[in-house]
Amino acid sequence: MKAGRVRTAKDPTRGGLAATLNELASKAGVSIWIREEDIPIRPEVRAAAEMLGLDPLELSCEGRVVLAVDREDADRVLQALRRHPKGREASIIGEVKAERPGYVVMETLVGGLRVVNMPIGEPTPRVC
Repeated sequence: MKAGRVRTAKDPTRGGLAATLNELASKAGVSIWIREEDIPIRPEVRAAAEMLGLDPLELSCEGRVVLAVDREDADRVLQALRRHPKGREASIIGEVKAERPGYVVMETLVGGLRVVNMPIGEPTPRVC
């Protein structure tokens, strides 16, 4: 907590990153713009999701946390997280903007933009 101000923290277990970011954007009345290349998804998870036709952003993410941090504190908070063994994969994946409130927009690996919608239903069984 000494590293910087964390405005909110959320567990992405139910609905994965997609649900978590959509809930945050909706409740705060902002948009969240993320970069696909910065999301730490393990290659084996990406491959399995692709084989099964699942979006890895909608999968349960046990043991993870999504933090919203003031821009000026982001690098210090990131370094503090990475110093902990369970936080070594921590990453800044995007930013909050005032335009297009309630939307989550992702810059894809090929440079396009994609709206990340709230998941409908549950593609995999509940973890908890």
